[in-house]
Amino acid sequence: MKAQQMDLLNKIEDYRSKMVALALHSSFSDDKVVRISTELDELLNQVQPKRH
Repeated sequence: MKAQQMDLLNKIEDYRSKMVALALHSSFSDDKVVRISTELDELLNQVQPKRH
């Protein structure tokens, strides 16, 4: 696996962990959790193939 892909996968795991940790202290609808979730979605879109 390329270094760039590994960096992306590490970022995804970091964002996922942050999102869950924040949600456990507030809720999944908290503004900060939603923002991190949106950023996580953008990262996931970079690694998932697009379906037509």
